[in-house]
Amino acid sequence: MDKIAEDFLFKYLNNASPTGFETSGQKLWLEYIKPYTDEFIQDNYGTVAAIINPDAPYKVVIEAHADEISWFVNYISDDGYIYVIRNGGSDHQIAPSKRVNIYTDKGIVKGIFGWPAIHVRNKENDIKPELKNIFVDIGASSKAEVEEMGVHVGCVLTFDDELMYLKDKKYIVGRALDNRIGGFMIAEVARMISENKKELPFALYIVNAVQEEVGLRGAQMISERIQPDVAVITDVCHDTHSPLYNKIESGDQKAGNGPVLTYGPAVQNNLLKMLIKVAEKNQIKFQRSAASRATGTDTDAFAYSNDGVPSALVSLPLKYMHTTVEMVHSEDVQNVINLLYYFVINLKNKHNFKYDLS
Repeated sequence: MDKIAEDFLFKYLNNASPTGFETSGQKLWLEYIKPYTDEFIQDNYGTVAAIINPDAPYKVVIEAHADEISWFVNYISDDGYIYVIRNGGSDHQIAPSKRVNIYTDKGIVKGIFGWPAIHVRNKENDIKPELKNIFVDIGASSKAEVEEMGVHVGCVLTFDDELMYLKDKKYIVGRALDNRIGGFMIAEVARMISENKKELPFALYIVNAVQEEVGLRGAQMISERIQPDVAVITDVCHDTHSPLYNKIESGDQKAGNGPVLTYGPAVQNNLLKMLIKVAEKNQIKFQRSAASRATGTDTDAFAYSNDGVPSALVSLPLKYMHTTVEMVHSEDVQNVINLLYYFVINLKNKHNFKYDLS
């Protein structure tokens, strides 16, 4: 990763982009990718697609989702404590003692998830964090004081953590790698195509979709608008070699062993086979996984949209999903970028992915 990419990665990942409030992140992403693309479109909810060769009739999508899990202010007590509900799959068990940023019209208000000290908890009264009992303290002593600071029901808040490296940049660690690291990777694909002066015979839509964490909503909307001929989706999957995972239930994926290619009903098999051939030809190591019924990613939204869009999923193995210390291997990040790049530049115009029934 060169300095240009690294600077963008840290700027983009350190910025907050909660589900439904992705605008600031989309601005940063679009600012970075514009020089490498021809034009862009956006929809009413904030999904953005940067396009290479936009006038071509055959439409190819590579996609990531732009949003991160967060919290909503749901109730403010008379003595100034704030209670929350999830915005996406936020984990109440990791909340106590975390610092938070609350986004208001007056700017960011700092706060913390408080928790009673270990001294006052015992076997009979050792309460555990639950959604109904975690609370945020912003230093206010009344509801009126909270509201005076600009905080009201409906304000969104994120954990206050920043990106970092571990072990000589071998690992990238931080909040919201799920899945803004995907936005970084697809932007780098566009950059490689531009810098290597590759001419595409089709239109390439590099899509950064909103609201994946609450039901794949952004992908659903933008797929209906673009009506692509093929779509390759990026997301993250679990590193099941971390402690407390069950490989029999969750599969066998490990950070550092390459992108994970998924089998499942929503995945078009001819497209999947093409991705495998691209990986093998370019000596990109990869792993395999299986999805029961649905992938749970934007792949499902693209696959079942319109008349059915040939779709596939390329996942980045990730440790500690939906925490503030999500961790990915730097080599895997580059290998996802390489796999998407080689797929795109080798794809033939108007390729027909339908199954041969003759």
